[in-house]
Amino acid sequence: MEGEPVSAVLYDVPGPRARLRNRLISIVATLLILGLVAYVLRRFEATGQFEAVKWRQFRLPSIQRELFAGLRATLKAAGLAAVLALVFGAVFAAARLSDHRFLRWPGSAVVELFRAIPLLILIFYWYYVPLQYGEPLSTLWALVLGLTLYNGSVLAEIFRAGMLSVAKGQSEAAYAIGMRKSQVMTLILMPQAVRSMLPTIISQLVVLLKDTALGFIITYPELLDAGKRIGGRLTYGFPYLPTYMVIAAIYISICLLLSSAANALERRTRRSHKTTAAPAPPPELAAQPGTVPP
Repeated sequence: MEGEPVSAVLYDVPGPRARLRNRLISIVATLLILGLVAYVLRRFEATGQFEAVKWRQFRLPSIQRELFAGLRATLKAAGLAAVLALVFGAVFAAARLSDHRFLRWPGSAVVELFRAIPLLILIFYWYYVPLQYGEPLSTLWALVLGLTLYNGSVLAEIFRAGMLSVAKGQSEAAYAIGMRKSQVMTLILMPQAVRSMLPTIISQLVVLLKDTALGFIITYPELLDAGKRIGGRLTYGFPYLPTYMVIAAIYISICLLLSSAANALERRTRRSHKTTAAPAPPPELAAQPGTVPP
């Protein structure tokens, strides 16, 4: 086993037959997917979804302004909820990791409670309960609070798992130099946890962004609600499907941008971490360019 690549130790390298079989499976799966896409497009064409009248409206400035207004409302709700959910997750992750029961038990109860309640019920709660008592919240804040509680509880578990995954020697070294528990968590564990869990955090924020579409149920004027209004116009033959295709393309573009930004940030933090961790050469070696270290 000495000198053998790690990949060969972890799993058997596929032979010629296995590679041929995998290639054939990939080709068949690709053909099936392409056939399904072609069938769907043909059905769209047969039902008149590609008629020019149903797509003409998207060239109108008024329709474009309506779509941009819905997109702006979606991004506003997602931005507010993302910031509040990250703060909520960090606070309750720290509470769940506390040595004090009076912090750990309530923190665990809150996180488990809001993880178990469906998001739609939380949105309904913040919209209808204040309304029932004569103190209505705006649809924006009803949506934001529901998104914050649900996604914040999920992020709390992500943060907690990330901090527990940090090598135990990191916290032991911090305690050895006299740091308090709060300092260890905020200065040592949390930054490393965020770095290691960054893809998962971004994935949850993408879920949060897509969940803003539930706001149309409480008449929040987000992107899907704008699409419902645009698609219901008789003048253009009720272009619901073309409108929802445009909205889906907008959501996909935003999610791809978020994923690309997350990957770039992860690569940058990884490079900076490696650069910071690299030991500096001794002065006597640095002063002699041709010296080879022992």
